[in-house]
Amino acid sequence: MTLDRSVLLFAGCMTLLSVVLTAFVSPHFVWFTVFIGANLIQSSLTGFCPAASVFRAFGIKKGCAFE
Repeated sequence: MTLDRSVLLFAGCMTLLSVVLTAFVSPHFVWFTVFIGANLIQSSLTGFCPAASVFRAFGIKKGCAFE
C-alpha cells in the first residue's frame, strides 16, 4: 500500500469514526469532523500532511501525491 492510499484510508476511517461518535456519544464530536475536513483542505493547498509524515516514518513507500 502506498503512502497516498494510506492517508486516504486513514482520513476516511477517522471521518466515519467521528460521525459515529457524534451520533452515539456527543454532538461535540462534530468538531473532530471539522478538524479532519480542515486538515484535508490544508493538505491539498500546501502539499503538507502530518499523517503522511507519520506514515513515512513507519516506512510506507511513497506514492505520487506526497513527495
